[in-house]
Amino acid sequence: MRCYLHTFFLCTVFTFLSLLYVFSQLASTLDGRDELSAGVIPGGRRSSHDSGHLLRKTPGLAGLRSPGEELSSEKPGSVSKEHGDEEAHTSHVAVVACGPRLEETLTMVKSAVLFSKKPVHFYIFAEDELHDSFRDALITWPREVKAKFTFTIYPITFPKENANEWKKLFKPCASQRLFLPLILKEVDSLLYVDTDILFLQPVEDIWALLSLFDSSQLAAMAPEHEEPRIGWYNRFARHPYYGKTGVNSGVMLMNMTRLREKYFKNDMTAVALKWEEMLMPLLQKYKLNITWGDQDLLNIIFHHNPESLYVFPCQWNYRPDHCMYGSNCAQAEREGVFILHGNRGVYHNDKQPAFQAVYKTIQKYQFGENLETSLLKPLEAALQSATHTYCGRAGPLLTKRLKESIRSVQQR
Repeated sequence: MRCYLHTFFLCTVFTFLSLLYVFSQLASTLDGRDELSAGVIPGGRRSSHDSGHLLRKTPGLAGLRSPGEELSSEKPGSVSKEHGDEEAHTSHVAVVACGPRLEETLTMVKSAVLFSKKPVHFYIFAEDELHDSFRDALITWPREVKAKFTFTIYPITFPKENANEWKKLFKPCASQRLFLPLILKEVDSLLYVDTDILFLQPVEDIWALLSLFDSSQLAAMAPEHEEPRIGWYNRFARHPYYGKTGVNSGVMLMNMTRLREKYFKNDMTAVALKWEEMLMPLLQKYKLNITWGDQDLLNIIFHHNPESLYVFPCQWNYRPDHCMYGSNCAQAEREGVFILHGNRGVYHNDKQPAFQAVYKTIQKYQFGENLETSLLKPLEAALQSATHTYCGRAGPLLTKRLKESIRSVQQR
């Protein structure tokens, strides 16, 4: 009997200590949330969006009025009638740039502006030393191009207590995307993209997928792999992941109002947790088991909350994995590639010349030149020299939707 009592006592103490740990992590997370909500970043400065202006909370429209220090393309408080009318049709795109990602990010913005018919607002999160470079480059674009988009530049912002841990997770600043719902509090919906994304058709087309969400869904991503035999998560992951092969977070569409309001199921406590309460405890539990940083954390979250994720097809996030071992994105084969994702650094090496050709052609294109003769034709010629690779043989998939986008723009 004494043995049983001793065992019961030890179990009780262990349970009590476990609960203390969970609640201490939650308290720490809530403190970090308060810092983010106040716009505080290391050094005591406030983030550039903290302007005190009241913003309308309608899908994808809010946040456009934030002045963003002196780095915004908009004047604080200035709302013309024309601009007000455009707000209802504006897509909102966020990107995070750290290190040598300036030119890559500018090329992404360029691709979005070239083919979109409706206005786009960009939320550019960047290291302080990149702010002036972004601003100086974007304000020198031709007037007719600048009329199609606006932008605001933000500092990199993490909870103060764990800033270094978050910043070094996977790639520099990549985990910033996890905190966008807490920083851009007034923004209802947002499209996050990695810097190595190229739009081959209008941004508003992927933005329209928000209307396909059911009442439970709050985010959308593409599968990490189409073919399980070459999948990473199903073969190597040491943590839970979404579905059969996981999801890739390089292109992530979010209804951030729903995301901020939801209580998420998790494997840390029987109590459902809000987004901001969950992030730090999740990292502490899995940090020794994750390889791809914040993408792994997102996979864990949606493994436990699959009803909250809308999965869009692979042509919205077409990567070397879809062609380097042979074509395995059926939707792209039928309809072409909508969004190109040059992960693995393929824009900047010779491993996948087809991807590099698309990037360099868009990068070199000069605004105002004929899109067909100065972009499409040079790209088709460059792709001809890449047919010795599997992805090069998929060249027609890379230009199919691009041709339609160019034709549509030139008809305006």
